[in-house]
Amino acid sequence: MADPANNSTNMKLVVVTPEATVLDVTAEFLVVPLYDGELGIARNHAPMIGRLGFGELRYRNGGQTASYYVDGGFVQVQDNMVSVLTNRALAAEEIDAAAAEAQLSEAIASKTTNAQQMAIRERLMLQARAQKRMASKA
Repeated sequence: MADPANNSTNMKLVVVTPEATVLDVTAEFLVVPLYDGELGIARNHAPMIGRLGFGELRYRNGGQTASYYVDGGFVQVQDNMVSVLTNRALAAEEIDAAAAEAQLSEAIASKTTNAQQMAIRERLMLQARAQKRMASKA
């Protein structure tokens, strides 16, 4: 349960990949890409667990906004702490637009003969399109 005596406007944000903790910061507000749309999270948000999609995680702290690409996974919100578990997280400036375009072209051109190959193709296209969107913003 949130501590009502603590009137800070911040919450803790931790982003973890299989390789490392990518972010461990405080945030005033953040937006995560769920598989079916974006979700804004502020202090004292109700506890929840959600499935992430491919897209932009944005957080604001001290008037500054930072963006990261997240590659699916899960988000948990509890007691003013937001935990993001994802396969990959890249700062917006680390995204390679040319590589994303190449991945999209290869995925579109790939031939699929079964459901598993179609699922892989769809995932590659979703990843590439999300990265291209973020690269075009930068």
